[in-house]
Amino acid sequence: MARPVIFDLFHTLVHGADAERDRVVGEMALVVGVPPDALVAAYHATWRDRLVRWDVEETIRILAGRLGGTPTDEQVSRAADHRRALARRVLGRVSPAALGVLDALRGSGHPLALISNATAETAEAWVETPLAGRFDVAVFSSDVGLAKPDPAIYRHAAERLGVAPGDCVYVGDGADGELAGAAAVGMTVLRTVEHQDTDPAWDGPSFARLTDLPALLTGSPAGRTRQAPPPSYAG
Repeated sequence: MARPVIFDLFHTLVHGADAERDRVVGEMALVVGVPPDALVAAYHATWRDRLVRWDVEETIRILAGRLGGTPTDEQVSRAADHRRALARRVLGRVSPAALGVLDALRGSGHPLALISNATAETAEAWVETPLAGRFDVAVFSSDVGLAKPDPAIYRHAAERLGVAPGDCVYVGDGADGELAGAAAVGMTVLRTVEHQDTDPAWDGPSFARLTDLPALLTGSPAGRTRQAPPPSYAG
């Protein structure tokens, strides 16, 4: 069997749109009656809770309340709809080239999985995107209550694929320590820099364009995968 390939989502398959997200959160603040800069800062400060605990409505109510706001249910609903629309836009921007790579890998027999540190609205939007049908397994932190680089989330994805973690290739940009987490459970790690050079200190193999990946996996002259040396990992 061709090796299973596990992908990160943001800054790997699609651009993360960080600046657009901050703009949208600022607009949500105006809907619920709190200062935009303060809500953006609160979003950044509570990233872990948003990834593994709160849905979009909870996030809005909790953070607005911490900032002195008392939004109505209608205001919370409007702000949540605005955030969900962003998730649909971002996932809808996946390029034809990225979809072509996924199709080529599937055609070559590679099982495909996704592990994403993502809030609930991204997981909701996923099923409506052209990406969803190309993956055998999709694991979102908001669904499983785990986030990268926790080794358990990588093991969970491998278990759902029916393989050992060491059988898998992990592809990501490196956010949230994800590359070290994948290496710690024995996965072969490939770092992509197409959308963002997130983890320049990573000393394993990297590639510039997602379209380079099939050649790396087949061991053509364009490159060969190798097992990156697992770094020390305490968590």
